[in-house]
Amino acid sequence: MVVAEVKIELKKGVADPEGMNTKKTLKLLGWDVDKVETGKLFEIDLGDNISKEEAKKEVEEMCKKLLANPVIQTYDISIID
Repeated sequence: MVVAEVKIELKKGVADPEGMNTKKTLKLLGWDVDKVETGKLFEIDLGDNISKEEAKKEVEEMCKKLLANPVIQTYDISIID
């Protein structure tokens, strides 16, 4: 089984209101945190009949077409077998 993990993050300089609100709430609850950033993690099972190289190409296309917004987000793909 070939599995891809895709980590989506906001680009530097892009506002992260969810992260800022989470940081504020954590501080109100008593935790001393300096920074909170939000992101997404997708785990995609591509089955058994695909090579790692082909899997990476397919997931790259998925990111470009659906999973990430290239204007404000970056992504990192890891292939696990």
